[in-house]
Amino acid sequence: MEEKTDFTKGSIPKKLAGFMLPILGALVLQSMYSAVDLLVVGKFGTTEGISGVSTGASIMQTFTVLISSLSTGVTVLMGQYIGVGIANKIGRLLGNAVCFFIAFAAVMSVLLFTLAEPIAVLMQAPAEALALTVNYIRICGAGFVFVVFYNFISCIFRGMGNSRLPLIFVAIACVMNIIGDLVLVAGLKMNVTGAAIATVISQAASVFISLPIIKKQKLPFSIKREDMRFDTEIGHFLRIGFPLALQELLTSATFLAICAFVNKLSLEASSGYGVAQRIVSFVMLIPSSIMQSMASFVAQNVGAGNEKRARQAMKCGMLIGAAIGVPVAVLAFTKGDLISGIFSNDPAVIARSFEFLRGFAIEAVVTSILFSFMGYFNGHSLSGFVMLQGILQSFLVRLPVSYFMSIRENASLTGIGLAAPSATCFAIIICIFYYIHVNKNIKKDPEFYKTKKL
Repeated sequence: MEEKTDFTKGSIPKKLAGFMLPILGALVLQSMYSAVDLLVVGKFGTTEGISGVSTGASIMQTFTVLISSLSTGVTVLMGQYIGVGIANKIGRLLGNAVCFFIAFAAVMSVLLFTLAEPIAVLMQAPAEALALTVNYIRICGAGFVFVVFYNFISCIFRGMGNSRLPLIFVAIACVMNIIGDLVLVAGLKMNVTGAAIATVISQAASVFISLPIIKKQKLPFSIKREDMRFDTEIGHFLRIGFPLALQELLTSATFLAICAFVNKLSLEASSGYGVAQRIVSFVMLIPSSIMQSMASFVAQNVGAGNEKRARQAMKCGMLIGAAIGVPVAVLAFTKGDLISGIFSNDPAVIARSFEFLRGFAIEAVVTSILFSFMGYFNGHSLSGFVMLQGILQSFLVRLPVSYFMSIRENASLTGIGLAAPSATCFAIIICIFYYIHVNKNIKKDPEFYKTKKL
């Protein structure tokens, strides 16, 4: 394995930051999909269009995160196979995964296209924006296969310790999406329809352009024809990925419920919340990049039996996240209206967005701590606990607090925004106790998690 992709030795901050930065760059560009859609529709479309893109993008993001979580199972297994020195099993793992994701993409495309309207109604999309929301979901659903394979291709390279190629792939898609939005929405005035078509075309372009790039890489494994089948490796990566996917699905369901709570307040609140969510998606990129990096970093060290280094990496991730999160939180709390003004010209929409950001701001700090824990546990294949804490924080704290704040007289989005950091702090407490439990097991048997999972 190349020195730069070997996480079992060398400077932890240097290796972790070097691996994390391309992941962060890819996440920034990936977030620009819906952000650019919202920005262009907000400037050249309608207020109803903003709500349609916001609600539709939230729904599509739910299923995109589902794919990303399932792919994490592949990433973690690859890292552990490399760390323990059995890289020859990777070809079979990936062959099985290809078959699984092809079938999964086909099913999801059919479901999203046929159930778009019931989903939009369930989300309580404002009546003025219902048809636009349905249209966005159907178009993006038809091209869902490209979302699946972008995430799958990226997970392969992250499992190998290479985060640069995924950055290139998403950069291609982002450029194509910007061009598509400017042509279809700003130029041809296609509003939400144009934004959805641009998104699908950009994702397709990324996948097709990435294939010849991949062929030129010198990969440390090969995928044989006999590997392309439904076999036991599917169960192995789903054992890790499915709990994460279930957790993300249920967590996303709570966010969709919160979106529905807000949609009931007014069109301005719905659009303001949509603008705030685009800003939130960027705020959350640092914690997300830390978690993805941590899973690969820790997985290699677990495979190599280096638990001390895995713990040091987790603490390093917390420090990096907090150092960046503090100024981001201050900016969101004090200047959230200026940031919101990038996405809309409507003063009422900007004001409601700023309301939410003032409550949400501290999440930029505490989530980095939580996601470092989650990456550490994922690297140990302990995704069952990650699922449990996600469900508990969502249904015991985030959802009840959001609902209570939304039904108050003259409800402010600031209270709803506070629900997220409240739930995160609750989850951190749970993670601390479980971290102590995990390390007690490791002290009794240093290879407890390595031998149990492989």
